[in-house]
Amino acid sequence: MKKLFFSLGLMVASLGVFAQDAKNAVANTAMGAATHSKDFLVIQLGYVGLSGTGAGNIKTGFNRQFNIAFMYDIPLQKTNFSLAAGLGIGSDHIQLKDMSLDLRNTSSVPSFQETDNYSKFKLATTYLEVPLELRYRQVPENANKGFKVGVGLKLGNLVNAHTRSVENLGGSKLIEKEASKRLFNTWRFAGTARVGYGNFALYGTYALNGMFKENGTYDVSPYSFGFMISGL
Repeated sequence: MKKLFFSLGLMVASLGVFAQDAKNAVANTAMGAATHSKDFLVIQLGYVGLSGTGAGNIKTGFNRQFNIAFMYDIPLQKTNFSLAAGLGIGSDHIQLKDMSLDLRNTSSVPSFQETDNYSKFKLATTYLEVPLELRYRQVPENANKGFKVGVGLKLGNLVNAHTRSVENLGGSKLIEKEASKRLFNTWRFAGTARVGYGNFALYGTYALNGMFKENGTYDVSPYSFGFMISGL
């Protein structure tokens, strides 16, 4: 009888140890999942400029860019590197200075004209984007900490292009908006780079193809740089 109770006692003790180990394993897995961010959300705010043939003839002010993307991070085992892919929206807002762009012109060449009729004139483009990135992390098990670098490419499909003008007409403010994708390339390919620490970084992009279909007079490629938040 004593041997029976002794054996039962050993079994109960063993089950208790096993249950505690299982509980610790689940807790460690949950902690790892919580600390190993997948960089699901990337937000970028920056300045966008124009380069290339004819860019010097386009007078602009402070041009703004806003990008947002959801990305999934795939760690490369036993290294500080990972691959990431995602889906996002990128929008550029180019403020023309004492100039206008006529989207109704039937010519294939963009019609930029100098004018002082407008108090504001903006060209805006919006792209549906697929970003791809190779990343390096100083702390691979926690993307929210340490030094980080990323380089990659973005493929964008133009979903909207429009101008918005503001002028004074007879003492009243007249706002007009015209939308047309006719002059613009449907696809945009851009190189990307970023460097930062923790959740904050500086980024830059450069379009590898022109903004407009007609690339003789205005073979213009946008570039951008700014501030970003990631690893959320």
